[in-house]
Amino acid sequence: MNEVHEGGCHCGALRYRLVGTLEDVAHCHCSICRRVSGALVVTWVTVPRTAFTWLAGQPKHYLAPASCTRMFCDRCGAHVALETTHSPSSLDVTVATLDRPEQVRANRHIWTESRLSWLHLDEHLPSEAQEQL
Repeated sequence: MNEVHEGGCHCGALRYRLVGTLEDVAHCHCSICRRVSGALVVTWVTVPRTAFTWLAGQPKHYLAPASCTRMFCDRCGAHVALETTHSPSSLDVTVATLDRPEQVRANRHIWTESRLSWLHLDEHLPSEAQEQL
């Protein structure tokens, strides 16, 4: 039986559903994620595009960088998901926007070449200087 996970933005204008096991979960340390989220690190779950459905609302989009389309709520500004030309069959969703983020654990770090030197988080996990595509 497939797992079903739901989530959405802060104001509730965007709602989504993920169907399947959430296995590929990474703490991203890139400077772009820091700037677009206002957070020190963003934790993403990567899912097949076919596992993702918008339940309510439609996100606004922008490119950052040119290979990534970032999706956010135009009412509250929450950064919800991104798609990249490097992996067209998958979608990355911010774990923090899940209704039950405590059910999902990161299993790696990506873009650690940009990691803040004083940030210590899940240091036992494998790390990639850049994301392996």
